[in-house]
Amino acid sequence: MLCIVALCVSCSVSYKFNGASIDYSKTKTIQISDFPIRSSYVWGPMGPMFNNKLKDEFANNTRLIQVRRNGDMKIEGEITQYSQRNKSVSSDGHSAQTELSITVNVRFTNNANHDEDFERQFTSTASYETTQSLTAVQEELVTQMIEDIVDQIFNATVANW
Repeated sequence: MLCIVALCVSCSVSYKFNGASIDYSKTKTIQISDFPIRSSYVWGPMGPMFNNKLKDEFANNTRLIQVRRNGDMKIEGEITQYSQRNKSVSSDGHSAQTELSITVNVRFTNNANHDEDFERQFTSTASYETTQSLTAVQEELVTQMIEDIVDQIFNATVANW
């Protein structure tokens, strides 16, 4: 019985609810550049929404200090695609659902460990009924897709998932 108690006391489990696994002794700062929109189809508010959400994610879930240049980590890129396409067709041959999509190209540099550097695209999609207008659902759907892409970027850069 004493051995079991000693074993349980000697073991420790550490949980990080934000998912970040950063060695703060080596990595103290992060540089997050604004992502310009390079897509041929554009919705004006999307750029600032994305840039603010990305910066807020790192501010709220890490202890990294955001700097304008020479960060220990660097995230930059561009919004390369914002598009919509027919997703399904109704029995009368008309579009029943439309899929909206955002793709972001990200270049990540970790100056403490260049083995983690990457350039990768992240995409999110959302669908809406064609009976609704894009202007009626656009803000809600873009917000959802931006949250999804920011989560993907956060997980790929500092969560090591």
